[in-house]
Amino acid sequence: MSAIDDAGRRLRARRRRRDYLLFAAFAAPNFLFLLLFAYWPVVYNGYLSLTDWDMISPAKDFVGLGNYADLLTDPDFRTTLWTTVVFVVGIVAGGIVLGLATALLLNQRLRGRDVVRTLTFAPYVLSGAAVGTLWLFVFDPNYGLIRPLMAPLGLTAPAMTTDSKWALTGLILVYLWKNIGFVAVVYLAGLQGLPREVYEAAALDGAGPWTRLRRITLPLLSPVTFFLLVTCTISTFQAFDVLAVMTGGGPGTSTSTLSWFIYDQGFRAFDAGRSAAGAMIMFVVLLLITAGQARYLERKVHYQ
Repeated sequence: MSAIDDAGRRLRARRRRRDYLLFAAFAAPNFLFLLLFAYWPVVYNGYLSLTDWDMISPAKDFVGLGNYADLLTDPDFRTTLWTTVVFVVGIVAGGIVLGLATALLLNQRLRGRDVVRTLTFAPYVLSGAAVGTLWLFVFDPNYGLIRPLMAPLGLTAPAMTTDSKWALTGLILVYLWKNIGFVAVVYLAGLQGLPREVYEAAALDGAGPWTRLRRITLPLLSPVTFFLLVTCTISTFQAFDVLAVMTGGGPGTSTSTLSWFIYDQGFRAFDAGRSAAGAMIMFVVLLLITAGQARYLERKVHYQ
């Protein structure tokens, strides 16, 4: 009996080794891909942030935390951080509110709603360069579409891309126009998956549309809202394409967000150390924001 048990144990052990080897064979390429293209760049960027390097000379001078000290005491960098906060909050909060409102509208039984859904989502799939070029013509105060729209009201079209008082607002409006379709489609998928019997029971109890929205729709959509808050926050922090085409961080530094600062320091000022330090600061900020969202908002999320 013991010989049979030993043979069985050896057979099970061989099967486990075979399963482990098969798992390793399938997982190793993905793990190496992540190691080379996700984790190693972060580690190497952290090393660069501790150096003074012009991206040309072979020598990298080690300066420790000097780049971080310079950034955190630089008034221009603090302005960049504040601009980034306004930029992210405006786009994420505005996108969530307007995207939900659009999804609620598109969820109604309206004639031609499929066409409207397609048109709403279309800006999201356009390239950032194309969107930026389009809105440069729209915002042109002399020849753009904004001028004939404001002229009947007796208003002068503002210089939305060349006036420091308007540039950030214009940029936020463009990103909202581009991203609302994505938020609306995700919310629409969530709305169509909600149980209809709950709404029928609420209607029988006399609950009006606003009560159903506040008491039923929003709580049931909380997992979708949580997903959108995390993904939209990360993508907005990294937004670059439309900004580069429309304002290039200007006028002055009025639209210089953290992503633009990283590019500007690295590829225009050729200061790899400051650029890498800015990237590490953005990495830490995103990590803290995502962790905070996960810790706080998940307690407010109602999974079915």
